[in-house]
Amino acid sequence: MEKEDFFSDARSDLSGPLAGVRIVDATTAWAGPMASCLLADYGADVIRVVPPGDTGILWPPMLPGTERSFAEDTVNRNKRSIGIDLRRSPGVEMFLQLVATADMVVENFKPGTLDDWGVGYRQCKEVKPDIVYLSISGYGQFGPESARPGYDPGALAYSGWMALNGEINGPPVKAPTFLADDLSGLHAAVAGLSALHHRDATGEGQHVDVALLDSIIYQSNGYLTLGALDGPLDRWGSQVRVCAPTNCYECVDGYVYLALILDSHWVRLCDVIGQPELGKDPRVSTNNGRLENREEVDRVVAEWCLTRSKENVIALIDEAGIVVAPVNTFAEAARDPHILDRDMLQNTVLPTGESVPLTGPAAKFSRTPARVRHCAPIPAADTDLILTEIGISRRQLDQLREAGIVG
Repeated sequence: MEKEDFFSDARSDLSGPLAGVRIVDATTAWAGPMASCLLADYGADVIRVVPPGDTGILWPPMLPGTERSFAEDTVNRNKRSIGIDLRRSPGVEMFLQLVATADMVVENFKPGTLDDWGVGYRQCKEVKPDIVYLSISGYGQFGPESARPGYDPGALAYSGWMALNGEINGPPVKAPTFLADDLSGLHAAVAGLSALHHRDATGEGQHVDVALLDSIIYQSNGYLTLGALDGPLDRWGSQVRVCAPTNCYECVDGYVYLALILDSHWVRLCDVIGQPELGKDPRVSTNNGRLENREEVDRVVAEWCLTRSKENVIALIDEAGIVVAPVNTFAEAARDPHILDRDMLQNTVLPTGESVPLTGPAAKFSRTPARVRHCAPIPAADTDLILTEIGISRRQLDQLREAGIVG
C-alpha cells in the first residue's frame, strides 16, 4: 500500500481521534508526562499544571543552539501549560475548577501527596463525580512498598528484569532507555482510555492505579511465572533463549541481527551460506537440536557474516525470506528512508524560531492522523487563556498573579 492510499480519507482538520477530550496533567519526570503526551499526540486537550516559576525539564542534552532539553519536547509537546501553586488553598480551588471541566486527571506523585494537598481522587470526585483519575507511581497506591519512592531503574531492578538483562555470565545491566517509565506511560494511557470508555457506557468515573513495577513485570514475557515455578532464568545477551541461531552478527562494516524461528528457515539459511548439507544434518535440523548445539550453529553464521558487508548479508538473507535487520545507530535510523516515510521524525518550530525534528506518534490513523502539532509550551504560557476559559476574570487573575498563586 502507498502512503497516500492509507491516508486518502483523512479529515482535513487533523484534529486527532481524541479531539474533545480534556485532560488535566499534574505530572513530573517521565512516566506521567509520557502517558499524557500519548493522549495529546492523539488529539486530547492536555493542560499541564506546573508550579509558578517552573523551568520545565532541564536534563541534558539540550537541543542545539537552545537552552531547551530534548526531554521537555519529547514528553510535553502538544500540550498547553498553566502555572498554579497547588500548596496554597486558592491554587487548590482553581485546580478543582479546572478538574470540573475535564474528563481525566493524570498524576505521578508519591502516593498520598496530592491527597494531602487537597487535589487527590476523592477531592476531585466531589467536583466531578465521573472523573477518571489516573495515578502513576513506582510501586502502586497500595502494598507493603507503596510508600517507597520509585524511578525507572528501581523498578527494573526490583522486578527481576535487570537480573535477566546482560551478557551470558555477566553482571545485571540496566536498559539504556527509560523502559519502565515508557511502558508505564503506555499502560497508563491504555488504562485511562479504558476507564473513559467505561464512563461513557455507565456514567461512572474511577481511580486507575498504574505502577512502574507492575508495568515492567507485565512486559517481561511471563518470566515472573517462570520465577514462581523455578524455571530457567539465565541471561542470554543478544541471543534468544527459545530459538537458535538468533544473535547480533558482526560484518565488515557493522552488525546485523538475525532471528531464525522455523526449521524451514534453517534449511534456507544453510543454502544461503553455502552449507546445504548442514541444513539436512539431523543434529541441527530441528530447533531443539540447534539449541543443544547453539555454539556450533552460532559460530557457522558468525564466520559467514564476518567476511561480508551488512548490505550484502541483508540482501541475501532477505531474499531467502528470513528475518534480518541492520543494527543501526540512532543517527543511522534518523536518516533511514523507511523510518522517515513513516513520519517517525516530524519537524516542529520552537518558540525561538528554530526547527527541530521530534519523534512522531507510533500509531497511524487513516481518518484522524496523530501528529506533532507543536513543541512543548513555555511553562505556564497558557495560564491566562485557560483560566479565562473556566471563568476567572482579568481582575481575579491579576490578583492571583500578584499573590504568586498563578504563573
